[in-house]
Amino acid sequence: MPMKGGDGDGYREIDRWERGVGWIAHPGETMQRASHALVGDDGGLWVVDPVDAPDLDALLAEFGDVAGVVVGLDRHKRDSAALARRYDVPVYVPQWMTGVAAELDAPVERFGSELADSGYESFRIRDSDLPPWQEVGLYHPEEGTLLVPEAVGTVSYFCAPGERLGVHPMLRPVPPRRALSGYDPERVLVGHGAGVSTDAGAALRDALDNARSNLPGAYGRALRELLS
Repeated sequence: MPMKGGDGDGYREIDRWERGVGWIAHPGETMQRASHALVGDDGGLWVVDPVDAPDLDALLAEFGDVAGVVVGLDRHKRDSAALARRYDVPVYVPQWMTGVAAELDAPVERFGSELADSGYESFRIRDSDLPPWQEVGLYHPEEGTLLVPEAVGTVSYFCAPGERLGVHPMLRPVPPRRALSGYDPERVLVGHGAGVSTDAGAALRDALDNARSNLPGAYGRALRELLS
């Protein structure tokens, strides 16, 4: 199984709800890179950290016209520029995120505490030089949708046995409690794996509270999978 990409066609749909949908473009890859499309209060569709896939346009058309493409993590440029050019929209990048805009072959718009008129609030999850990591979270307070591009995930290499949601392996020693503990979402969407839509607030609290104590189990699981 390749870490990224692969020969498989199509995509696997995840996280569908009334105002959005997610997909994994290469279902057989180890990284399970997840992308999402969010319907904003403005009626536009906001595509976050996308990996392109055959027939993706038909999926997005179910939810409306694309208003913009969003980069949520400095390492998640993915196919953002390609989709922005295809839909003739800008790529939206947080005002404070550096080293991303110049690498995008598409028009760029900056956003601050709210993603345009989408109704999604934005907040810094991490902004560090060591390791290099700039990540923005998106939250819709009325809908209860929280999108976390990288700090937490549901793929096996993020999670200790028994966890539904796990902190990124590099962040387990210093979990992002300050950034995320104030949220009690209805659903948590992540950048790696399918999201959590049942008791999502409890899953998020458990992930943050137990990140350190479950560290041996998480690292042991990842090592076993690496060696298998």
